[in-house]
Amino acid sequence: MLKLLQSSQRGRLKRLLSVMLPIIGTQIATIGMNFFDASMSGQAGAVDLAGTAIGGNIWMPVQTGINGVLMAGMPLVAHLLGAGEKDKINVVVRHGLLLAVAFALLVIIGGIIGLPLLLTHMGLAPEVYHVAIWYMAGIGFGVLPFFLVTPLRCLVDTLGYTGLTMKIYMLALPINAALNYVLIFGKLGLPRLGGIGAGVATGITFWLLLGMFALTLKKVGAFSAYQVLGLIRPQRERVREYLTIGIPMGVSIFMESSIFGVVALFVAKFGTNVIAAHQAALNFSSLIYMVPLSFSLALTIVIGVEAGAKRWQSARDYTVLGLELSLLCAFVYIFGEYFNRRLIAQIYSINAEILSLTVHFLLYAVLWQFFDAVAAPIQGVLRGYKDVNATFWSGMLAYWGICLPFGIFFDFVLGYGPFAYWQSLVIGVAFSAAFLSCRLLWLQKKLRRTA
Repeated sequence: MLKLLQSSQRGRLKRLLSVMLPIIGTQIATIGMNFFDASMSGQAGAVDLAGTAIGGNIWMPVQTGINGVLMAGMPLVAHLLGAGEKDKINVVVRHGLLLAVAFALLVIIGGIIGLPLLLTHMGLAPEVYHVAIWYMAGIGFGVLPFFLVTPLRCLVDTLGYTGLTMKIYMLALPINAALNYVLIFGKLGLPRLGGIGAGVATGITFWLLLGMFALTLKKVGAFSAYQVLGLIRPQRERVREYLTIGIPMGVSIFMESSIFGVVALFVAKFGTNVIAAHQAALNFSSLIYMVPLSFSLALTIVIGVEAGAKRWQSARDYTVLGLELSLLCAFVYIFGEYFNRRLIAQIYSINAEILSLTVHFLLYAVLWQFFDAVAAPIQGVLRGYKDVNATFWSGMLAYWGICLPFGIFFDFVLGYGPFAYWQSLVIGVAFSAAFLSCRLLWLQKKLRRTA
């Protein structure tokens, strides 16, 4: 019996890692594009780094929020796979693509109308304003393909081909880096665009990603049978199902990511060097966040399939295993980050003041990352169960009910300066981890009683 349990545990570990490890590669490649934007722009100058920081902090909540809605395709496809209803998968994916087009048009129109007004009221230096608005224009060129890729990736990943997705993103990453180098620094006879070039390079890369996914789904036999590329007449029930799952997911992610944009607005008053240091620490923290996020996505897929098949005990076993692995990884990267803070800061700038501020910000980042190693995987587990409302309330309470008010209090009342907002982020993520843990325990207890 013991050997059987050990064999079963090894099987679960192998399955979870086979899904999760390629996702880490994909997410690192994804955030790597932002990393190259920030680090290369920083080497071009503090103004370029500040401009891309402001633009990136505006784009990030929009990008992640809408992407979160479109990511509903992942638990929807996973449940269909678990229930043996593969014939319905292409309908789900095509509705995801339809929603992606609609969201892209809304973002482009909203950006044209609202972005100049928003940047004008931020009180930026004229040169920072110039970089920020044209950096966003470059990214806007790739908004449509960026959103179209998400439903396609949901299909590929949920079918178990996360390694293929990783290869596509890993191929796009060096191309993006090369485009950044050429456009930011004006190589190959092209004009030097500085931080603006980073936005243009990212927009071009999004079109490249869409082309590679479309070609893969068209030519590879494992996907061509699903016939997901094509037009479809919208079905009200399918749109409602997609949005019922997707909107709480998207709003939850939006509230989490948008808080960083709001924090950037409060930090902006402390000057260009503080903006640059804040963005550098945030950029590196986002890179580290790809590890718990990858656990989250992998657990959504695995738990979704198990829940679709109503294998509740197996779903619980995967939950425990995923959380243990996430915490183990967290101790490793937190230890390395803590003792190498200055080396990390030097990646972004050689300015003495920016270096000192970045090192200080990274201290708070270490604490934030520990609590995220608990909160992020549990979010993925709950989404696998289609329990998306809990993550919505967690995001609202943790970031907008706790983090922002505490940050404002620490800054304006206690006078902690720009560090106030990083301190409040730690408190908010800690609350989120505790709230989601309680919700997960309640849900699994309920499912055991039902079974």
